[in-house]
Amino acid sequence: MRPLLAHGIAAGADVPIPLTVALAAAAGVLVLSFAFLAAGWTRPRLRHAAALPDTALPRWSDALLGTLGVTAFAAVAYAGLAGTTLPNENLAPTAVYVGFWVGVPFASLLLGDVFRHVSPWRAVGRAAGALAARAGLASRPAPYPERLGRVPAAVGLFAFAVCELCWARAGEPRPLAILMLVYFVVMLVGMSLYGVEPWVRNADAFGVLFALLGSLSPLRGRRFAHSGTALGGTIALLLVAIGSTAFDGAREAAAFKRIAHALEDAGTHLGLSAEAALDTGRVAGLALCVVLVLAIWAAGVAPARRHARAFAHTLIPIAAGYLVAHYFSLAVVGGQALWPLANDPLGRGADLFGGAASEVDYAALSATTIWWVQIGALVAGHVAALVLAHDRALEVYGSARAAARSQLAMLGLMVVFTCTGLWLLSTGFSA
Repeated sequence: MRPLLAHGIAAGADVPIPLTVALAAAAGVLVLSFAFLAAGWTRPRLRHAAALPDTALPRWSDALLGTLGVTAFAAVAYAGLAGTTLPNENLAPTAVYVGFWVGVPFASLLLGDVFRHVSPWRAVGRAAGALAARAGLASRPAPYPERLGRVPAAVGLFAFAVCELCWARAGEPRPLAILMLVYFVVMLVGMSLYGVEPWVRNADAFGVLFALLGSLSPLRGRRFAHSGTALGGTIALLLVAIGSTAFDGAREAAAFKRIAHALEDAGTHLGLSAEAALDTGRVAGLALCVVLVLAIWAAGVAPARRHARAFAHTLIPIAAGYLVAHYFSLAVVGGQALWPLANDPLGRGADLFGGAASEVDYAALSATTIWWVQIGALVAGHVAALVLAHDRALEVYGSARAAARSQLAMLGLMVVFTCTGLWLLSTGFSA
């Protein structure tokens, strides 16, 4: 039976250096970075930084990639509905939680907003709109409500986190396939009401998140510091991304397990079944983690509360750092399971491309390698956030001294986020 790797490979028990040393070193790097920025970065540079020109794909290429995206979505959904009910033997769970949820963000960090071109609902929406226009049936969509901003995307991302981390049945092939189809329909309805591009830029949880992560790519054409993060709901979406990843690691900590058991007992006393009480307790824990991340963020931007949205983009490298730290091992090791599953997507003994017998090499990464990559990702993400925050503070406050003074709280925020991430790593953050 092939193992379904829903999360990363645990490395917390084999850390190469003591946790206290790692915490001190990470905090020291952040403090030194802050000092160098305050002394040597005295004028804003990123707003006018040189950028590679945007490259638009040819229409035929965009259509081809969209077709591939629709085909992959249909194949995975069909496997979930028609294949075996064993998650380890069915393509759908691994394709969604490894190939999609891990693979696409990593590709975005390297190559830019790749999901925009392969998004199945965007491709179908664009094709339907073109056919309707050709038949003379197209109607002008309503303007997307500005008051909503990206709040629908934040809600959608939280719902996905509930499915991934809290609701056990969402890991089963058939319920997962049904959820996929429900989300697809919601996207189609939204695009029909407000237009394809306005909807996917604001209300598609995955489209928005992956585009923000893609803004970090060295191949991205637009200037990173202006990634649409000032839109309402963007901060909420990024905080959900960070909080849900932190929750996935926090579940391994003894303190959180005690809280989870208490929540589960409370649900049981309220008359819920053991399974429902467990799921409800997990949802409450997930919400608690998101709220805690929100509280830390609010404290960090308190001196610049009036300009909080101006600093929203600093959350993107933090979210990316947490993502890489948490999912790096899964991308390398768990991603290997996609090939044999693609050869036998229904779990019925097929061998479509001759690779069904391929084995996952669990020794591809050592625990020490995983740990160092995780430390590097967390520290690099937070140093990048400090750079972005300092540069934006120079724009907002006008003087280097005022900018540095305003960012003392942000430095504390970065230290807290980094140390929390390292502590989660030591308790099984990568598990």
